[in-house]
Amino acid sequence: MDKPTGQPHRVGIRKLGAGEWLRLDEIRYVDCEGKSRTWEAAERCAGQNAVVVIACLRPSGRYVLIRQYRPPRDAFVLEFPAGLIDVGETPAASALRELREETGYHGVVRHVSGLGLNSPGMTSEAAFIALADIPEEQPENRDPAPCCDDGEHIAVVTVAPAEMTAFVSAREQAGDVTDSKVIAFFLGAGVMPRVLPC
Repeated sequence: MDKPTGQPHRVGIRKLGAGEWLRLDEIRYVDCEGKSRTWEAAERCAGQNAVVVIACLRPSGRYVLIRQYRPPRDAFVLEFPAGLIDVGETPAASALRELREETGYHGVVRHVSGLGLNSPGMTSEAAFIALADIPEEQPENRDPAPCCDDGEHIAVVTVAPAEMTAFVSAREQAGDVTDSKVIAFFLGAGVMPRVLPC
C-alpha cells in the first residue's frame, strides 16, 4: 500500500467564537492525500506561551506540587506550578515569578527546556519546562506563602519521591485528577511504577 507523499498544510482559519482569554477556531487544511479538511482548536487570544516549573526542595529532595480547582474538569487538579510568560519576560524569569506567586518559594532555575506542546490535538498552546531548586535554608523559604490572583485558591504540597505513588493514588481516590505532566515526569524519573515493561 502506497503511503501519502504530500505535505499537509493549513490554508485558513475562521474564528468560531471568543471570550476574554480564549477563542475557538476552525482550521482549514489540506492533508497528506491532498484532501481539504477542517479541525477545531482552542487558542489563547494573546498567543502567549507558558512555563511549567518542576521545583525540588534542597536538601530534602521533596517536590513542590500545587492543588487547585479547575473549572473545565470540575475537579481539583494536582499540578506543577505554572503560568503564562509575560511580554518581555524570559521563560526562566517567568518560572521564578510563577513559583513565588503560586507557592511562596524562591528558587534558582537549573535548566529550561525547549518549547513543547501540551495538547496538540486541541490547541497550539506551548510551554517551556523549567527545572528549579529551592534552597530550604534560605530565610524566605522557611515559611512560604502563596500570593494568589483574585479567585485563585492554591494549596501547596511537598512530596518526597518515595511517597509520590501513594500520595497521587490517595488524592485520586478522594476525587482529585493529576495533570499528565506530573505523571509523565515521575514515570520518566522511575518514581511511579511503570504499567508496561520497557
